[in-house]
Amino acid sequence: MSRDVGELVSSLLRLWLLLCIWVCPGCAEVPAPPEKIAIIGAGIGGTSAAYYLRQKFGKDVKIDLFERGEVGGRLATLPVLGKEYESGGSVIHPLNLHMKRFVKDLGLSTIQSSGGLTGISNGKTLVFEESSWFIINIIKLIWQYGFQSLRLHMWVEDILDKFMRIYRYQSHDYAFSSVESLLHSLGGDDFLGLLNRTLLETLQKAGFSEKFLDEIVAPVMWVNYGQSTDLNGFVGAVSLTGTDSGLWAVEGGNKLVCSGLLQASKGNLISGSVMYIEEKMRTKQRGNPTKMYEVVYQTGPETRSDFYDIILVATPLNQKMSNITFLNFDPPIEEFHQHYKQIVTTLIKGKLNSTTFSSRALDNFDLSTILITDNSDLFINSIGIVASVREYNHPQPSTDEAYVWKTFSKETLTKEQILKLFLSSDYAVKQKWLAYPFYKPPEKCPSIILHDRLYYLNGIECAASAMEMSAIAAHNAALLAYHRWNGHTDMIDQEDLYEKLKTEL
Repeated sequence: MSRDVGELVSSLLRLWLLLCIWVCPGCAEVPAPPEKIAIIGAGIGGTSAAYYLRQKFGKDVKIDLFERGEVGGRLATLPVLGKEYESGGSVIHPLNLHMKRFVKDLGLSTIQSSGGLTGISNGKTLVFEESSWFIINIIKLIWQYGFQSLRLHMWVEDILDKFMRIYRYQSHDYAFSSVESLLHSLGGDDFLGLLNRTLLETLQKAGFSEKFLDEIVAPVMWVNYGQSTDLNGFVGAVSLTGTDSGLWAVEGGNKLVCSGLLQASKGNLISGSVMYIEEKMRTKQRGNPTKMYEVVYQTGPETRSDFYDIILVATPLNQKMSNITFLNFDPPIEEFHQHYKQIVTTLIKGKLNSTTFSSRALDNFDLSTILITDNSDLFINSIGIVASVREYNHPQPSTDEAYVWKTFSKETLTKEQILKLFLSSDYAVKQKWLAYPFYKPPEKCPSIILHDRLYYLNGIECAASAMEMSAIAAHNAALLAYHRWNGHTDMIDQEDLYEKLKTEL
């Protein structure tokens, strides 16, 4: 009797399995994971992508990262008299949760951004100057601009509050196939509107005065993005978060996050320049011919190639920065014409000539950062005292009262210009680099999905270029690649995601 019952149960189980396969044929076969993934670029975007791809696809997939320069990309340092100073991305916001997670996971230490007072100069006089007393600053701001600084803070906080939703979406593994759909999921049409209007138009419409925009808002844009208020409203809001308190950096340099992520992901670094990417049929050991991507690259004097199931491009796709050719794609890969701005970072050890910025003598000049207004005839975007990547406290002057100052400018400073900025100087080092896009709204962001299994991270820079934005793009691209490989279409571009997740709670 028990034998009959057992046979009956076994038959029912087989019938149930057949029904499952018949009703949901895709459930019967889970795709094998990819064998090899290529990431082009080992900056914060590329190394973050390697970290998240390893988490999603597991330990067996081989991940190659191609980098023609140094690991860290635009996160870089410059040496001054035996100490290293940040030349690229310098500070991190306390609500940048990806960067905070990386530092914690990698066991890195942090340094609080050095304090000091800020002034804003029009090239002749200081139009605004911070006090060491908070209440005095409030009184000054209200006296000169009414309650506009408070209103601006509330405007930025509202955008930041909506932007924070991305961390919740990504913690639930949701992904987006375009920058626009990602932004729309965070703030609806209002966020897309920010992308398509200048910051000037946005804040003028909100009732901010021309004086406030010229003297307070524009100088913040110049120091962070080398433009005035003609950039898009979203990147303008990102720039303004850089005036918040609690900013920090990684001890030893922010680029340590990149090298740490590379090591944690067990990625294989290939030093070389990618020249071509082409889709080809390739027969794997364990199956039939399948479409793969051939990457042709140059390392030293040699030209080599390899095949990959998935490729993530984590470097700006323009001729000056990557010059990658996509061969024989049907339809062709779109061309990229996004212009990146040249910025020159110069580190100078010297005694500042304070009369360049005001009528005040140096012994009565206690500002450590000077921002520049739109209508200034000065040749720099900003200048400020900087600490080395291993200094915890506010930087101290040398015995001759000289500090290390960092300037941002459009062009390399001449000797005459340095003499105008400094009473005396004994060391200068510069780095010329293409730092971030030139923003000219309305913005049309490049596609994230360039081809079936070919993804582009840096399109997010058309919304805003920042370390955290690159990490968000990397996590999104890793999730997108994982879901599309496994056919999880329900995890991509979900409508009303905020309300859906709120309901699930």
